[in-house]
Amino acid sequence: MNVKDCMSHDVKVCAPTDTLREAAQTMKEIDAGLLPVGENDRLIGMITDRDIAVRGVAEGKGPDTPIREAMSKEVLYCYDDEEISGAAEKMSSCQLRRLPVLNRQKRLVGILSLGDLARADGHCAGTALHGASQPGGQHVQ
Repeated sequence: MNVKDCMSHDVKVCAPTDTLREAAQTMKEIDAGLLPVGENDRLIGMITDRDIAVRGVAEGKGPDTPIREAMSKEVLYCYDDEEISGAAEKMSSCQLRRLPVLNRQKRLVGILSLGDLARADGHCAGTALHGASQPGGQHVQ
């Protein structure tokens, strides 16, 4: 099964100039802990609820701080035509619970989450969850 067959297609994207407050409000509205950050039709980062807490609030940045100052700039992703097993391995090895999905033109087309994997293939979900649940590791997205 390919990633495009089980990913979430409806993705809300924020701009790097949006504020941490706007990102948090959007996350609350859509019940998500992560938003892709796009600029000029390209994915340039990710902002997570953890980024807002650790790179924002904990560093004394206020709610009107631009997302660019707290987002994860290193974006790990998979392609929509990849097998889900490969994406699950990437999620496991990088300790990620969600992975942006790009098409081969490098345009954002979706998000693959542990929940998406669980609904599609329990074994792949277990692989991803095993790595994502390990303690420690560098926070990237």
